[in-house]
Amino acid sequence: MKQFLIFTIKTITILLMAAVILDYCYTSIYLKSNNRNKIEYVYNSKAKNYDVVLLGSSRANNHFVTEMFEQKGLKTFNYGMSGGHLFEASLLLKLMLERNYKIKTLILEADLNLSNDKPSETVGAKFLPYIHNSTIIKNHFLNEAYFNEYYYIPFYRYVKFDALIGFREFYKSISKQSTNTLDKGGYHALGNKKGNMKNDIRALKPLKNKYYEEIKSICVANNIKFIAVMTPMCENTKGIDYFDKVKKSYPEIYNYENVVVEDKFFSSCGHMNDAGARKFTARILKDFFKK
Repeated sequence: MKQFLIFTIKTITILLMAAVILDYCYTSIYLKSNNRNKIEYVYNSKAKNYDVVLLGSSRANNHFVTEMFEQKGLKTFNYGMSGGHLFEASLLLKLMLERNYKIKTLILEADLNLSNDKPSETVGAKFLPYIHNSTIIKNHFLNEAYFNEYYYIPFYRYVKFDALIGFREFYKSISKQSTNTLDKGGYHALGNKKGNMKNDIRALKPLKNKYYEEIKSICVANNIKFIAVMTPMCENTKGIDYFDKVKKSYPEIYNYENVVVEDKFFSSCGHMNDAGARKFTARILKDFFKK
């Protein structure tokens, strides 16, 4: 019995030491990587100056054409993240300002994402490598139910989110393999191949979203012009009155849901193709950036 107890203690000690070492190795690599996603691109960056920063979900990432802003002489980057919620948009903005980014105008896609004030697992996980190195990230996640496991158990977050920040991503980061996420000023164009051209959003309800309010307050405190917009959906959407509900709850949000409506401009019901994105971006530039 005594030998078994000693063996068990040794095994646990070895496993714990291995977890600590692996955690250190993985984190060290992510602290040096800046070319695989927008989160590490910001986290491992220095001060930048922008005329326009674009934030939101895939409905920002696929809908705001950075090149068209640049052609107007506006230094711009699209930091929209597919699958992201306002939780991550707010955190990314905090990290930008911590790095002394100077931002004149922030355009936030605020529509379907107002119905959720929880983290996105797929996007939120990409902040977790830095949770011990950043007070801002730590505090942002502090009230989440899983915080203690991710913060206090070595290497657990890398195992839990293996597909996102585990060995494969670690290997690609250490071998300096880049992605196309940062190409075209962060804008990701969709093609004409049609996905699901029906959508039902009747179950969605806009919340008094904590992170939307946080983004607004951050912009006021840092003298950043804040523009919040709803972006287009296809015609065959059930529950389209959701956008009217958003407008009622948030009168300051501009409703561009019906600016682009024809199916030929959509890759799926909730995402425009490149032609639709260009038509939409042209309208945004006309309405907000007249010279």
